[in-house]
Amino acid sequence: MKAYTDLKHKSFTILTILLVFLIAGCSVTRRLKPNEAIVRKVTINGVDKEFADAVPAYVDKQQQPNNWLNLQLYYTFSKNGKNDVGEPPAILDSSLVEYSRLQIEKFLKNKGYLKAKVTDSISVKNKKAHLTFTATEGPMFRIRKFQDSIVSNNMRNIYRDRRKEFSHIQPGARFDSDSLTYDRDVIYMLMKEHGYYDFYRQYINYNVDTTFSNSVVDIKMIIGAPSNGKHNLYRINNTLITIANSNPRDTIKADTLQVDSQFRFVDHSRKFDPRAVTNYIFQKKGDIYDIKQQSLTTTRLSELNVFRNVPNPVYEKLADSSLRLNTRIDIVPLKKMSDRVEGEFIFAGGKYGYNLGNTFTDRNLFRRAEILQIKFNWSVLFDNGGQGKAILNQDFKIGVNLAIPRLVVPFKIPVLGKYGVPHTIFSTNYSHFYQKDLVTRQSFVNSLSYQFFETSHKVHTVTPINVEFSSGSIDPTAREALLSRNLYSYVYLIGRTIFTTGSQYTYQVNADILNSVGSFHYFRGAVDVGGNSMSLATKVLNTQRDTLGQRKAFGHTFAQYTKAEVDYRLYRNVGGERQFVFRANVGMGVPYGNSDLLIFEKNFYAGGANDIRGWLPRTLGPGNFNRAYYADTNTRARLKYLDQFGEVKFTGNVEYRSKLADNFFGTKLKGALFADFGNVWRLKDQVESPGGTFSFANFFNSTALSAGAGLRFDLTFFVFRLDAAFKVKDPQFSGSEQWVLFRHGNELFRNGDFKKRYQVTNGDSYNFMQLNFGIGLPF
Repeated sequence: MKAYTDLKHKSFTILTILLVFLIAGCSVTRRLKPNEAIVRKVTINGVDKEFADAVPAYVDKQQQPNNWLNLQLYYTFSKNGKNDVGEPPAILDSSLVEYSRLQIEKFLKNKGYLKAKVTDSISVKNKKAHLTFTATEGPMFRIRKFQDSIVSNNMRNIYRDRRKEFSHIQPGARFDSDSLTYDRDVIYMLMKEHGYYDFYRQYINYNVDTTFSNSVVDIKMIIGAPSNGKHNLYRINNTLITIANSNPRDTIKADTLQVDSQFRFVDHSRKFDPRAVTNYIFQKKGDIYDIKQQSLTTTRLSELNVFRNVPNPVYEKLADSSLRLNTRIDIVPLKKMSDRVEGEFIFAGGKYGYNLGNTFTDRNLFRRAEILQIKFNWSVLFDNGGQGKAILNQDFKIGVNLAIPRLVVPFKIPVLGKYGVPHTIFSTNYSHFYQKDLVTRQSFVNSLSYQFFETSHKVHTVTPINVEFSSGSIDPTAREALLSRNLYSYVYLIGRTIFTTGSQYTYQVNADILNSVGSFHYFRGAVDVGGNSMSLATKVLNTQRDTLGQRKAFGHTFAQYTKAEVDYRLYRNVGGERQFVFRANVGMGVPYGNSDLLIFEKNFYAGGANDIRGWLPRTLGPGNFNRAYYADTNTRARLKYLDQFGEVKFTGNVEYRSKLADNFFGTKLKGALFADFGNVWRLKDQVESPGGTFSFANFFNSTALSAGAGLRFDLTFFVFRLDAAFKVKDPQFSGSEQWVLFRHGNELFRNGDFKKRYQVTNGDSYNFMQLNFGIGLPF
């Protein structure tokens, strides 16, 4: 209990500090010297609206107004001038104002206003400075004519064939110096992709003629010749691969192999098969040198996750005149074995417990960059007694995954590594779940999956083989009590022994950029189909049926179902590090054929830190279902966290994210405002969950709504998250009573008539607010 108290105290302390800042209204000038002023406002006039958002960035950073919270953090926590927290005040500096004026003027000239002039003025009142920059842009210059002059015929052909794809320099367009720089960089890469190893940006120059009176320019792009008078085209020769020892103190004699006519392999670690590396070297002997293939090689070898350092290949010209390049790739491997222990404290509606996890990783199991991971997780939730005999539920999971960085298939295929490293994944997982006075469930899942990339942002995962076995053992007393209340289908759902064989498919778009602050969309679609092959086989073999008429295989019934789920998110940057996110998560599972119910673990649940945050996991729905239906308190207690599920799910989230402070005790502090909505529903009317059936007519009435705010402590390598979510609309109630925050918000932090009635009817306390602690962003 002490761990929870400490965590609660720390969280309360952080929130209290921030609250003090928000209400204190501290002066922004309180630590200034008599002759100092702080910049609090910058105005820029006379700039075309096309560049109005870009120009402020050219004001020197030390002359830009402080974020109020950053400044208060600095004043409060930074001692003796040391900038430990927040940011120091933007003290007015006339030399930096002049520098800013020149930078703005330069920017406008680069954007085609070649005669632009910028003036500045400063006004100071009560030690607060207001800077004003006024631009006189003059005429905008446009490109009248463009031509090129390239000494090499081959280069000229390459450039002219590809120019339409990339060039920003077009007759009639606005003259823009940044476009010249952009084109120069693309041309440089273009030549390096076509064998010109010795090509440099300095060979590319522009003649810009502005001697015309009507605000136009003529541009001539020139690619000059090197001192020897010729640009040479190079080809790849031999490749030397060296792998260092991950422990430099070891002096093991290196394995040295001549793999073939191109590759020579020197392994000081003596742990790698040459193919672990050569499969992802995309420059072969005789190929024209290509800088893109060089980068691709480095990226793919890094993605294997068995090497700590993979620098770009180093090239050496042969001493003869053959124009060939020998390649050297020096690699430092990661430690072969590692172990990571994780733990967290769980607090849920007065109950508490812990969650312990361990991940053991063996990199390079069979010498070809295979990764073996053994994970276990043990989660225990206690009731208020906190003793071993008072365990409410516990969940133990152990899994073994072997990821092979290639597609293991019974026929030969090329290495599909252009957009990402493909993987074959063998997976075995066992779980053991116990709910006090109700059930013990076990499941065993085995699968074979293939993951490959369509593009760098599009990933396919195909699981052709997925075999699942699950069984439940219900406490005899609980079984009798449930059956006496006509809850047979629920007893059957959690207590049956069942297995299935099936296939799964998942498609993801933009999963690799989820943590960025730009504008993009994310999509994940998954389909899970099970039991069809077993249905066909048992029909052909005419196997036995159980008492419900469902066919058996190997002595047990099997599940037949189709389940689909879609997760769509829209991310929109609204300036700086501010981002708007919309998410919709929709799913449905349909049992058919040999099944009337889904496998228990295949159902959907709602609530939790990544879902509808006003509710704890597994405590929302289905539909309008209210657990007061279980008049017997023992039944209600037994089924808690297990009876609120559905075959249909629709949830959505809207979240606004913004940066609050750059330096908050070593973290970047960000904030979020959010609203979550949705629920889960049953496909058919069920005795154990009245009001839980999905219908379009009752969709809004049965939809939950929560809203809140959160803090994100960004440590670069991970994000710690604290969200406070409030129930706004609770579908377990009827009519206007569903709007609990508006109807009974006065009981937010105290007990009143509403909470007392709920305690009597539902046998549990009603919590308006839910605190969610988490690692990483919610979505």
